[in-house]
Amino acid sequence: MKDMFRTLRNRNFALLWLGGLISLAGDWVLNIGLPIYVFLLTHSVLVLSIALLAVSVPNILLGSIAGVFVDRWDRRRTLICSNLLLALGLLPLLLVRTADLVWIVYGVAFVESCLEQFSIPAKNALLPTLVGEHHLVPANALNSVSSNIARLVGPALGGIIAGVFGLQGFVLADLASFMVAALLAALISAPGVNNRQSRDAALIAAEASALTRVWREWAAGLRMIHAERTLSVLLIAISITALGEGVMGVLYPVFVNRVLHGGAPEIGQLMSAQAVGGLIGGVLVGLLGARVLSRWAIGLCAVAFGLTDLIIFNIPAFFPYFWLQIALFIVVGVPGIGMLAGFQSLVQARSPDVYRGRVFGALGTTTGVLGLLGTITAGTVTDHFGVITVLSIQGAGYMVAGLLLILLLPRAHTGSSTAITTAAGEQAAVASEV
Repeated sequence: MKDMFRTLRNRNFALLWLGGLISLAGDWVLNIGLPIYVFLLTHSVLVLSIALLAVSVPNILLGSIAGVFVDRWDRRRTLICSNLLLALGLLPLLLVRTADLVWIVYGVAFVESCLEQFSIPAKNALLPTLVGEHHLVPANALNSVSSNIARLVGPALGGIIAGVFGLQGFVLADLASFMVAALLAALISAPGVNNRQSRDAALIAAEASALTRVWREWAAGLRMIHAERTLSVLLIAISITALGEGVMGVLYPVFVNRVLHGGAPEIGQLMSAQAVGGLIGGVLVGLLGARVLSRWAIGLCAVAFGLTDLIIFNIPAFFPYFWLQIALFIVVGVPGIGMLAGFQSLVQARSPDVYRGRVFGALGTTTGVLGLLGTITAGTVTDHFGVITVLSIQGAGYMVAGLLLILLLPRAHTGSSTAITTAAGEQAAVASEV
């Protein structure tokens, strides 16, 4: 706990953390208000599905390539510019007054998702340079706390704003949150991120074709992941869990409606319950510190998360009590944050600075592809196998991923990311000459 407060006293990190909290709360306001508004305007579930697809496509097509540019550019400036553009990109939503203009929602969703492919890796790659590797775990624990605070506050605000101010209110609220996040990022005083260049970067810069340079830098990032065993294992694990998350994204409201016999209020209550568990988990991660980086800690958290999910999905057949679901959603939030914070910190610690944007870009693309596959799977097989059977994919997937982490991750992570920078650079340089 002391490490968390000490990390939060770091001015640069505090600015990054507060900006993230505010922008996430604004996103929750929009994510709650906009679907309500669009559905009441069109009375079409298909419209919401297309909007979800518009969000998913950039993650798949652009996520990994965006990491190349994040590694090229100053990450603080990337955060500032992307937040400002995210704010401006919301303005066309103010024109959506009738059902025939709903296509604007698709365009805005697509553009915003494209911009997020730059802002998210930039934030994740910038964080280690602000706090240092010894404070990665408490910093990521604090980020988990902020995301769950936003998850608690944002939906409530979104519902109120949607009811009182309508479309203009929740659009302007999210727009203002991006503007504040950009201002806070501008106040960060951080050294240039890309001053250190590896040998492969120098060789790539000498290439005549801009497209060739981007291709080679992207390929160097993938070789970095392949060369570092920890990153390879983490990529496999997140691929498995992303498939289950895609399934969960589609079937969560169906589960609440068909199995728990609930509606929108119950969906919100369960989301809030998991956020409470996330807050508890964030505090516990802060207390555990670097011990969260062990393969046993991350793996067991993943197994516990998956096992609790399986209990959540199957226990209503024996004990159909909603209060029990509330309790289980609180419980599942605790190992979920432990796994996420450990995973995030380990990726940051084992990724050399000059590759970090590409690593997070590759992870984003992977989760996008597997998440979309899970979405398609849920939509096509649920009617044949049933909601509970298909939802169990998620729980089983997390348990398998946890066991793989325990079995395949190296026993110790004694080296820093900088210790492997030279070796990785030399390997990439040799490969680029072939």
